Amino acid sequence: MTEKAGKILGTFLFVVLISCLIYLIYFSNKRSDRGEIKMIEVSGNNLLPVNDYLAFTGLGDNSKLNGLPLQEIKARFERHPYVLNANVEFAGNNTVKVELTEKNIEAVLLSAGEPDFITGNFQVLPLLPNTKFTDFPVISNSSIQGEIKPLSYISAPDITEAFKIIESAKLANENMFKRLSEIDLRKGGDIILTFSGVKPPVIFGKGEAPKKMVYLDVMWPNIIKENSIADNSEYIDLRFSDEIFVGTNEKAGYNE
Repeated sequence: MTEKAGKILGTFLFVVLISCLIYLIYFSNKRSDRGEIKMIEVSGNNLLPVNDYLAFTGLGDNSKLNGLPLQEIKARFERHPYVLNANVEFAGNNTVKVELTEKNIEAVLLSAGEPDFITGNFQVLPLLPNTKFTDFPVISNSSIQGEIKPLSYISAPDITEAFKIIESAKLANENMFKRLSEIDLRKGGDIILTFSGVKPPVIFGKGEAPKKMVYLDVMWPNIIKENSIADNSEYIDLRFSDEIFVGTNEKAGYNE
């Protein structure tokens, strides 16, 4: 009888402990989720200033923060077109911390003269005021027909080719990639690249982007140095297998 009573008592104590634990977890979350909020701290923002994100979410006025659930704060940030994920937590001292993960922007896409962002998974994002976009190459003259709607996903062979060029430049030479300013798709013609600080355009052609970037990387130190051969040239041509040609527009069959 004593052994049975001990088992019952042990089971009872176990149930009590579990109930207390569930109670503490539940009310701890409720406190964190419903506690008084006087300030929101935002980090991880690279594309836009913090105030722009707060204005979009309607959370810029600290007097209206109290009583907001953390899930609602998270949802508001994740509705922003630039935000992939928002990690939201109550940090104490009446402060909520929001750590943003922004979408991966690959380039600025020019379509009908209007600039948009394009992400690594081919989503088109609007270029908002105060956006920082100086480090992204511009993709121009694609073969896409009609208006491109923001937040839509695009599928076009020449855009895919432009992405291959971007990724190949990143892998071949980080400095070369940072100077890549424009990828002119020429409506399906031979692709032409422009690099900041480099006088002649690079006639890249189509296909074999990784191999061509390796060839360009080998030549890169001679291209960017002072009084280089590129300074007196009209173009650099990568369209021919295993060869790099430097010369005039007329010989290349390329006219601006």
